[in-house]
Amino acid sequence: MTILSTDWGLAWGMAGISVGVVFTILVLLVCVLYIFSALAKGSAAKVETVAKPKVLTGAEYVKSKQADIASASEAEQAAIATAVYLYMGNQHDEESGILTIHHTDHPAWHAELNKHL
Repeated sequence: MTILSTDWGLAWGMAGISVGVVFTILVLLVCVLYIFSALAKGSAAKVETVAKPKVLTGAEYVKSKQADIASASEAEQAAIATAVYLYMGNQHDEESGILTIHHTDHPAWHAELNKHL
């Protein structure tokens, strides 16, 4: 009998209002995101107008830093030379890839907490 006593006009009206509110919020969200996108593109255009530093190749960088390298101490020069030699020779420590795990009956933290065992 409750189906017969339901005011279907009111029920459909509430359903329509709730769907309308959801779509209105979605439209407002899309508008806000569009505005933020336009603002971000505008600020990115301002950033691009700033002069970008010139990107140097390896040889150009070394030529620009020769004065710094020449003023380095002998120990620093030796460290640089060793690093370059190892890098160019692709030499590095070789690991065996084997893990060794020693199991004990009671680890140290367990022994401290449970001295009666």
